[in-house]
Amino acid sequence: MPTEIYMMKLGMTMTEGTVAEWHIPDGGEVKLGEDLYRLETEKVEMEVEAEAAGIVRHLVPAETTVDPGDVVGWIYAADEEIPDVLPGAPAGGASAAPAEAEPAAAAAEAAEAPAAPARAEGERVPASPAARRLAKELGVDLATVTATGPRGRVTEDDVRTAHESAAAAPAAAPAAAAGTPAPASPLARKRAEALGVDLSTVAGTGPGGRITKEDVEAAAAGGAPAVAPAAAAAPAEVRDDEVMAVRGMRKVIAERMYASLQETAQLTMDMDVAMDDCVKLRSQLIEEWAGDSVRPSYTDIVMKAAAKALRDHPRMNAQFLGTEMNLRGEVHVGMAVALDEGLVVPVVRNVDQIDLKAIAQESSRLAGLAREGKLGLDDMAGGTFTVSTLGMFGVDSFTPILNPPEVGILGVNRLRDDVRWEGERPVRQKAMTLSLTWDHRALDGAPAAQFLASVKDYLEAPFRLLV
Repeated sequence: MPTEIYMMKLGMTMTEGTVAEWHIPDGGEVKLGEDLYRLETEKVEMEVEAEAAGIVRHLVPAETTVDPGDVVGWIYAADEEIPDVLPGAPAGGASAAPAEAEPAAAAAEAAEAPAAPARAEGERVPASPAARRLAKELGVDLATVTATGPRGRVTEDDVRTAHESAAAAPAAAPAAAAGTPAPASPLARKRAEALGVDLSTVAGTGPGGRITKEDVEAAAAGGAPAVAPAAAAAPAEVRDDEVMAVRGMRKVIAERMYASLQETAQLTMDMDVAMDDCVKLRSQLIEEWAGDSVRPSYTDIVMKAAAKALRDHPRMNAQFLGTEMNLRGEVHVGMAVALDEGLVVPVVRNVDQIDLKAIAQESSRLAGLAREGKLGLDDMAGGTFTVSTLGMFGVDSFTPILNPPEVGILGVNRLRDDVRWEGERPVRQKAMTLSLTWDHRALDGAPAAQFLASVKDYLEAPFRLLV
């Protein structure tokens, strides 16, 4: 029996998914566990791996949106007969190859596919999640790996090959460079041809290392060329314009951020917090929980302070629904996690009821799943308030954008050295600025400021977060 390829359901809230890209061509061969297709929803992207090995047949083309559980293709074992019309195919739709030649042709086409396209410096290298993890473990730069996967995608085998090649032949690059023809003036080339001199053996003393006629004559006479002057700085590389499609996660983020600004009355206020006691508390907790490998972050502490403040100010823990407001009874805090593809917001649940250690463990788990591309939709559903952090980038203040229908989002900035005054005496202290964006339709400036002041009070007396 062939194996179904179906649209995976990533969570209870998922209503549809898109086969964004097939990694194995129709009629191509797939190995067990190899990336089969890329699944996209409005919130997450993930790679779907093959549950069997064999010949892949597509029921739907790339960029097709279907319901969770729908069959999008089949995997036939090598000894199975592929029917003329695939099970579940629409009339006149996907059909099997009339002979066994098509899989072979597809494989040959894949083998003859052009190498991965040249990428601009800093551009993200397409690679499977497993390849990225292996590259990180082996210290391999993905930009240097020759990709053999579909559409120039780097696979695990590509990473291993690159790692083994680098270990086996560390001197290969210099040797190759030695045989590269050197730049030379037309007169020098003509003179070299007349004297039978190999220009690759001549050291140039002209501008930028260019070989001159005198260098050729010196080489022909067996003399050492003059010491080349310092080469002029090479002109900066000019990069061509690049057009990049706005799709997937980036498209959803663009649409939602624009809609958020268009449909809500957003304002932002900042407030400074003295963080000396928080710094001491965090250091003590890191030492206390070292045996459990739990390392609380300042964001974890801010999330706990915000959760307590939300209990004190329930209008900030609400959803604005146009004609009514839903004051949420539970406190579920979303934590923004930045990925190369865009921003995702997994949710830590019941933050007001769990302790700091549990918050640190859960936030670390969710951040890890986000970076591995393994978040489910349920991991990002049900948030009542959001915390976003840019402090690790040295940011002092920013304007977080609301995640409607939530009415508040708190920005966490960098921990900085500051000064407070005790009478006429300056005292050094640690400080942080919190940036609160709120929906003015839901509450006015005064109650928003009172909520932010409550967060400040909890952070300046952090022992209250432990009870």
